[in-house]
Amino acid sequence: MARTEQIIARWDRLAQHYDRRGAPVERRLLASSRPWVASRAHGDVLEGAVGTGLNLPHYGPDARLTATDLSEGMLEQARARAVEMGREVELVRADLMDLPFADGRFDAVVCTFALCEVADERVAVRELVRVLRPGGSLLLADHVVATARWLRAVQTAVEAVSVPTHGEHLRRRPRLTVETAGLTVVESERSRRGLIERLHARTPG
Repeated sequence: MARTEQIIARWDRLAQHYDRRGAPVERRLLASSRPWVASRAHGDVLEGAVGTGLNLPHYGPDARLTATDLSEGMLEQARARAVEMGREVELVRADLMDLPFADGRFDAVVCTFALCEVADERVAVRELVRVLRPGGSLLLADHVVATARWLRAVQTAVEAVSVPTHGEHLRRRPRLTVETAGLTVVESERSRRGLIERLHARTPG
């Protein structure tokens, strides 16, 4: 089985129980970043790697949402959440590294806690930027390389297992990739000893 198929199969298996099993980590580390990111997205909005749709409650009424995920199982959970909320969302099965949208399609692009698991975050960021209009907003949140030395050592040790088993990288820094792509950082915050970083950047123009 190819690597991508293994990843899809894993997320399909996890989808139905993902929210319940991940609730402790969600509460302690991730939840506060979701409204920070989603509330800044306006107009035609793409969310890449939507997962079970945990960001959906935090978008404003002016956000016209399109969302992608590689896993059909995750999309089913996001679809159920959108229906429960009465929120209209166009859901598309797609890879972050190969988005099926025209250049400059969206006013804002959101991606939370997913760039840590793509094979090449640089390719994914280029795709997210490609589909943004001039002056559009790129809104990211992820766990990144820690600022504390002892935590970086822990991350290195964990990656020795997490990267080969399920492709999860703990020491990436998407902000550096975003800046290299030529975007201007508007806002950026780090928390939890630098483990979590959220970012608002704009494309030129």
